[in-house]
Amino acid sequence: QVQLVESGGGLVQAGGSLRLSCAASGRTFSSTAMAWFRQAPGKEREFVATISWTGTNTYYADSVKGRFTISRDNAKNTVYLQMNGLKSEDTAAYYCAAAPGRPFVRATPKGTEYPYWGQGTQVTVSS
Repeated sequence: QVQLVESGGGLVQAGGSLRLSCAASGRTFSSTAMAWFRQAPGKEREFVATISWTGTNTYYADSVKGRFTISRDNAKNTVYLQMNGLKSEDTAAYYCAAAPGRPFVRATPKGTEYPYWGQGTQVTVSS
């Protein structure tokens, strides 16, 4: 079992920045691909970013590319999402997801590829 706890969400003005964190506990963090997804009210969950176990490979949704950065600190069992240049359309609940035993990632993963999920943290961008 892997427990994931997100933090760092909040209310920010358009153009502002937030940094989300996801702390993992339980089963080893080793060889675990991590990702962020988001879901806005009335919309389906969508992929935001993913990072391989070593951090060497990262992929982003086109809608956030150049504005968001995913990173990880394996010594702290934590993954981050730095969000800059926030827009109103970034308003959503953001979820951290983990895939233990799968160190590599691909460009457009599906949520079903990640067995473990956090409870989410709300990001609201005011225009």
